[in-house]
Amino acid sequence: MSDPSAPPVTSARASWLPLAVVVLTQIQASFAVNALTVSMAGITTDLDTPATSVGTAITAGTFAMAAFILLGAKVGARFGTRGVFQIAVAVHAAAMAGVALSLSPAMLFIAQASSGAVIALIAPALTVFIATNYHGDRQAKAIGLLAAAIPLAGILALLIAGWFAETIGWRWSFALMVALGAINLLLSFRVPKVPAQRNLRIDWTGAFIAATAIILLSFGFSGLNSWGIWVATDQAPFSVLGVSPAPLLIIVGIIAGQLFFVWVRARQREHKPRIFDLRVLATSTELSITACMAIMLFVGTAANFLIPLYMQVVQGLSGIQTSFSIIPYTISIFLASTFVAYLYNRFSPRVLGAAGFVVVALALSLIAFTVRGDWGQFFIVVGLILLGLGQGSIVALVFNTLLSSAPKQLAGDVGAWRGLVHNLSGSVGIAVASAFAVAILASTLATSAEDHPEISPQLISEVNIDNADFLTNPQLEAVLEGTSATPEEVDAAIAINEDARLFALKVSLLGLALLALLAIIPATRMPGRIAGELPDQLEPDDNDAIDESARLNPFADPATADSSERTTP
Repeated sequence: MSDPSAPPVTSARASWLPLAVVVLTQIQASFAVNALTVSMAGITTDLDTPATSVGTAITAGTFAMAAFILLGAKVGARFGTRGVFQIAVAVHAAAMAGVALSLSPAMLFIAQASSGAVIALIAPALTVFIATNYHGDRQAKAIGLLAAAIPLAGILALLIAGWFAETIGWRWSFALMVALGAINLLLSFRVPKVPAQRNLRIDWTGAFIAATAIILLSFGFSGLNSWGIWVATDQAPFSVLGVSPAPLLIIVGIIAGQLFFVWVRARQREHKPRIFDLRVLATSTELSITACMAIMLFVGTAANFLIPLYMQVVQGLSGIQTSFSIIPYTISIFLASTFVAYLYNRFSPRVLGAAGFVVVALALSLIAFTVRGDWGQFFIVVGLILLGLGQGSIVALVFNTLLSSAPKQLAGDVGAWRGLVHNLSGSVGIAVASAFAVAILASTLATSAEDHPEISPQLISEVNIDNADFLTNPQLEAVLEGTSATPEEVDAAIAINEDARLFALKVSLLGLALLALLAIIPATRMPGRIAGELPDQLEPDDNDAIDESARLNPFADPATADSSERTTP
């Protein structure tokens, strides 16, 4: 626990320097991932490796962060948040140097995996810095800026990394992150120390169970499209009686997740050290906040995958053109995350949350109903701006609401939980949206091919529609060159493909809009206000054992939760 003799940092005396460190460090962590994507062409050329190797390196970093983030929160609390943070920032800068100096795909993979592992130490520390240095309105604004730092890093990566990749070389983007890491390290010495909890013991068994569950779920959802939703494809690394490993890994991951909560709940009931404090999710209010966070990140990342897919496949835009086209979306997320705090005194979280999801649903519906093959840029700009405003405001709102309802001693757990939900929901959103859109595409292609007399049964037998994917017209023509397709059949196939891919994208976007509307239900279970100050003390340990099956089980029916919530509706 924190040293009670340590003087609190009052709102009046609080400096904005800790926030500067928080925002710059979040940019350091997020810029690196975005820069890898923007620099993909240069990396594949320099390292003589396929683009999938870059994707593998990115995945390695995100998996490492998600797997160890709960452990990272406890390591920071045990040994001192500032000291652990400084070590992690230095290691991350060294990892960025490793990326910049990479001579092989293996070196790139190791460097990026290392950066992801230390971000697991950095992310909880950022939340602790905000919780211990800012209160009330200042805290709400600080949380908004932390949320806004992620899209800001995306914009900077697009502009800087894109420019470097076209001029002086992709490696300089990561050299720049080494310099930023050094700046953050130096500035961190002026951030007030957070007393270490020297008596804290780390629950290594719980950490292992959590990491196992997260890794299984991550690989399972990531493999849905390539390995098969149920029946194993040729790309699957193995199969069990013909069943794809993807759903099997998801099922085992869910079981491991259930085991994790059973383990942590038992440790909490016995007042033993645990890797995650379930008092962060003690009531139905916190569970509703988490549900809103997960749904918004799922919908946002899925839409952020589908819309560029439309731009590149249907409109034929290049990667850099696509990136610039979604700048309005990224900027609107940044602005909404930054300024939504000014609405907290006028509207309750449940009102802001419900309104945000309505805006998101309207934006996705606008895009879905206006999309067509020769669509211009006006409606996509309007739709992306509305989507970004809704997404940015909700993400900042739910994080601030969750943090303000928890005792400040649990700020590290809140930060770890935020990072875990952010990573898993985003990864699952992309994987599920991809698998769903491709399934709709394949079904539509199969039906349309049979209904068109121009397409012969022989050509249908030569093309494996079950392995369909989103293809541009030239890509489809290249595929049909290796078949018996006549010029008339090629023209018919192109027309069918154009209609099918548009229909698949429309249905997918409308599905996301429907999910956003359903999120209004948990949004109405959010608090009636945001607590202006974090509680200084944890609830008495005796309360840990109160109605454990209802209050501390994240998978229990919210209707059975204890009504004594921390935030007043």
